[in-house]
Amino acid sequence: MTRSSPYHASSSSAADNAAAASFAQLMAKLDYLCATDLEQVRLAFRFADEAHLGQLRKNGDPYITHPIAVAMQCAEWRLDAHALMAALMHDAMEDCGVTKEELIERFGSPVAELVDGLTKLEKLEFDTREQNQAESFRKMLLAMARDVRVILIKLADRTHNMRTMGDMPRNKWDRISRETLEIYAPIAHRLGLNVTFRELQDLCFQFLYPWRYTTLAKAVQRSRSKRKDLIHRVQGEVDVTLAKHGLSAVVHGREKTLFSIYKKMVDKHLSFAQVTDLYGFRVVVDDLMQCYTALGALHQLYKPMPGKFKDYIAIPKVNGYQSLHTTLVGPVGTAVEFQLRTHAMDVVAESGVAAHWLYKASAPESDAANRLGTQWLQSLLDIQSETKDAAEFWDHIKIDLFPEAVYVFTPKNKIMSMPRGATVIDFAYAIHSDIGNRTVSAIVNGEQVPLRTELQNGDVVEIVTANIQQPNPAWLSFVRTGKARSKIRHFLKTMAYDESYALGEKMLQQALRIEGIAQIPPENEAHQAVWDKLLRSNGNRSKQELLADIGMGKRIASIVSKKMAMLLSEQGIKADVVLISQERYSPQQETISQGVVTLDGSEGSSVQYAPCCHPIPGDRIIGYLGRGEGLVIHTEDCPTGRKLLYKDSERFLEVEWADETSRSFDVGVWVRVENGKGVLARVASALAVAEADITHVDMSEERVNHTTELKFTISVRDRVHLAAILRSLKRTRSVVKAWRMGATKTKHHP
Repeated sequence: MTRSSPYHASSSSAADNAAAASFAQLMAKLDYLCATDLEQVRLAFRFADEAHLGQLRKNGDPYITHPIAVAMQCAEWRLDAHALMAALMHDAMEDCGVTKEELIERFGSPVAELVDGLTKLEKLEFDTREQNQAESFRKMLLAMARDVRVILIKLADRTHNMRTMGDMPRNKWDRISRETLEIYAPIAHRLGLNVTFRELQDLCFQFLYPWRYTTLAKAVQRSRSKRKDLIHRVQGEVDVTLAKHGLSAVVHGREKTLFSIYKKMVDKHLSFAQVTDLYGFRVVVDDLMQCYTALGALHQLYKPMPGKFKDYIAIPKVNGYQSLHTTLVGPVGTAVEFQLRTHAMDVVAESGVAAHWLYKASAPESDAANRLGTQWLQSLLDIQSETKDAAEFWDHIKIDLFPEAVYVFTPKNKIMSMPRGATVIDFAYAIHSDIGNRTVSAIVNGEQVPLRTELQNGDVVEIVTANIQQPNPAWLSFVRTGKARSKIRHFLKTMAYDESYALGEKMLQQALRIEGIAQIPPENEAHQAVWDKLLRSNGNRSKQELLADIGMGKRIASIVSKKMAMLLSEQGIKADVVLISQERYSPQQETISQGVVTLDGSEGSSVQYAPCCHPIPGDRIIGYLGRGEGLVIHTEDCPTGRKLLYKDSERFLEVEWADETSRSFDVGVWVRVENGKGVLARVASALAVAEADITHVDMSEERVNHTTELKFTISVRDRVHLAAILRSLKRTRSVVKAWRMGATKTKHHP
């Protein structure tokens, strides 16, 4: 069924009557707009109606009823004319072939930008649905960071789609509901749109678990009829008590949503009968002091439950929410929650970031509400600029969407909100990326703490930085926020690429000398054909990428060098026979400077020191070019290294220690001690005296002949330093024996 005539000529049809009736309802809500704005909204409606001509929704209604419903929700938030026009035309570009240029010409750039931000990506080919979803969300994120109205219209759109989900094919319910529950409902929560947040959760619950939803709804209905008298009694007693204290208050009864009841039952393994706090009350008063006066009055009326009071007025939530929360023991022992707030706080609590438009007329100079949620939007914008992989970006978004906040202080008493479980490193990155990258230690409440320390409410956190510090890959195992995780990964990827490139260049240079080529040929006109063929045969796009792959072990330098020597030979560039004989047949000590990779500890992530044998300067060592791991260093007698040498000998390089190293190295030490008081303290003291830093300690659970074995990981300069440490340990009282972990009779270099 389609309409064949334009809007103005077909108003008598049933479809047009339905659309006109819906639009009339919308216009009735727009009494806050001026006449000029109302006319612009009418023009946008006519344009959208003609653009969607003949399109029907799944239930048979004209498609235009959906944009009208979206605009209706935006009108509830009292959004401006531009937002309402964009809501009416939000599907015009995607579904009707309308161009952005046409919208700019007819309605101006601001409206066109809003519609463009709401339009999904062009139909590009993505590897997975998740990647398509992430790329679409990335575009919306960029638009909403510029103008938060984009996400408000998007949330209104998603809310109406969820309300009409019953008309959709059943096989789509699960996917759309999960996406809404994981992404859009938490966004509504982060922006303070609590009414929308609760509705989306309940709608998702209804379509994800229809049977559970129906069963729980019936149980709540039965409970409601039983407790009606109790609710009326509580409301009456509260009204009387507040009036006695001279308070003019509006008291609303409030029932927990079905989804929140269901989640509490699942999380705490409760039956419905065990969920006691089904009901609560919202008390709205005129000013701030009356909130606290009303709180005192309620605490005199009913006994407060210990640990169930929260002051979100003194310390607001990250989305701007402010209220006092208290749970009281009401009549017949029923737990009843009360939320106390002012009228202004109530608007923010229900409408969040949309409250900016509600209060725009009364307080045009105030931008407090306009900032609600924008800090989080900027954080997401930073993450997407650092993250190129769609799946990784999606993970970061999910991490940051739904935190339970803790509130901590900077040394200058600025309050910062962090997700529960956030660590010192998360705090450092929340201040600034450079602070996070250069963090060396932290002081919490005046005491130095490990970087993995989780922050608690009220902590005062001071970050200590150093210019030479860099992010540690181990930080990824305990950071909580998406911003910190993306910044660390971005830095490590960049650093690893640069280091791998330098190592790969050195390794290819050495391999080419063995083939009789003194230098890596430059990428000039004379050698361009050689490089093109070499890169094509290895599947690399550039010389830099090829050298980085060699450094990371994805390509073997000797194989690449042989291929390059062959290509150079085809161009008439012959190998230097004298150089070949020097490199391949001279005694090792004469070729060390050219044929061996020298290590001083400054190589970064392109070189790893194997944890199975913990090589330290002075050990004889071998280098294994792991596949994608870079160069892995083992001691010469390490069983793991020997096994790899037997299986994969062509991946081994000759390596040696530099005369001077730039850092200390971890090594494992076993210490057998007699059981007794203070033994661990004496051993730790002996290690400190010997200038050994303890990085880890484990205690053996097996006790033999009244002795215990302690396993330490310590940082040492070299074998000589380790020998001095072991001597110091052996002289310590209660120490029976001390030896290096996995130690064999490894000799020093001659």
